[in-house]
Amino acid sequence: MKFTKLSLEGAYIIEIEPFNDERGFFARSWCQKEFKEHGLDARLVQCNISFNKHRGTLRGMHYQSKPQEEAKLIRCTRGSIYDVIIDLRQDSKTYKKWVSIELDSINRKMIYVPEGFAHGFVTLEDNTEVFYQVSEFYNPKYYKGIRWNDQSFNIQWPINENLIISKQDKSWEDFKC
Repeated sequence: MKFTKLSLEGAYIIEIEPFNDERGFFARSWCQKEFKEHGLDARLVQCNISFNKHRGTLRGMHYQSKPQEEAKLIRCTRGSIYDVIIDLRQDSKTYKKWVSIELDSINRKMIYVPEGFAHGFVTLEDNTEVFYQVSEFYNPKYYKGIRWNDQSFNIQWPINENLIISKQDKSWEDFKC
């Protein structure tokens, strides 16, 4: 696997390195040893799938607070997404900064999201599926969110009209430092 650091400390783009032959290819998408070598949380306790029927479905910005913070490894297995992460670690040099990447079933890239980050995405195609691996169990007591259009961050989404957003994601309060 190829690990490329993003501008937010601890976040990475991870690309598979396929071994091709006449049948297709084989590649690793996760390796505990390599994750540990890069200083990443190598615990995986849960895997999740998000299926999204329509282009313009926006999910986020979600995170779990202490003591249940979670790292995530995200890959789009069908369709495509515009994926966004925000650094919420108050002691970080990149606090309140965000980055985005397009993930799709063709480029097969993944994003590693460290603990202390919010995560969300908007689908760029109908019938898009996203696969998450997480380092902590879901706990509704610590589940939090930031509104997708919170002016504290000014995220530049590629789709801004006719978005499909849950009531919960529309109702998150303004971010407080």
